[in-house]
Amino acid sequence: MKYRTFALLILSISLLMSCGGDTVHYVNIKTDFGTMKAELYNSTPKHRDNFLKLAREGFYNDLLFHRIIQGFMIQGGDPQSKGAAAGVRLGTGGPGYLIDAEIGAPHFKGTLAAARTGGPSNPEKKSSGSQFYVVHGSKQTDQSLDGIQGMKNITYNESQREKYKTLGGTPSLDQDYTVFGELVEGFDVLDKIAAVQKDGSDRPLEDIKMKVTVSNK
Repeated sequence: MKYRTFALLILSISLLMSCGGDTVHYVNIKTDFGTMKAELYNSTPKHRDNFLKLAREGFYNDLLFHRIIQGFMIQGGDPQSKGAAAGVRLGTGGPGYLIDAEIGAPHFKGTLAAARTGGPSNPEKKSSGSQFYVVHGSKQTDQSLDGIQGMKNITYNESQREKYKTLGGTPSLDQDYTVFGELVEGFDVLDKIAAVQKDGSDRPLEDIKMKVTVSNK
């Protein structure tokens, strides 16, 4: 009996560990341009869990990438974008709640980050409950990174500097928005979407719909 109890205890601990922070979570962001696959960070559990929840519920299905700035980012996740008429300005919708900031990771090309309201109305830098962007960015130089460091009082290590210089990104957003994941596949899709034609409000002239699903691996 003691052996059986001990075995059950070991099994329970193993199951708990398998569901813990070591689990890697992936999502697929499907578009007409192809699919971007992203890993969500365990270091940002509130954003990770919220994004997984919305994806499982089908919240993002048929929403648009409504704001695109080549060399900066592509943004989507506004529920008001579903079926929105051409030319309508978007970007104010959400699920009715905000997420506490989990700011830390840099804005390298291909990272996923949460959009938010700026200015004095949001001093805690809380994130939108659903809107997110994928960083497109551009390759940086030591001089540009030195400028960001001086302006924001942050320090990049050598690995981060090298990644910004070779892969690129948007370091001007660092320490102001929560980065909660990164692409592992589909950088070509990101480039294609970033290059589409847009109107004066940076909305694509042709709708770019998304479908976000949770991937098993």
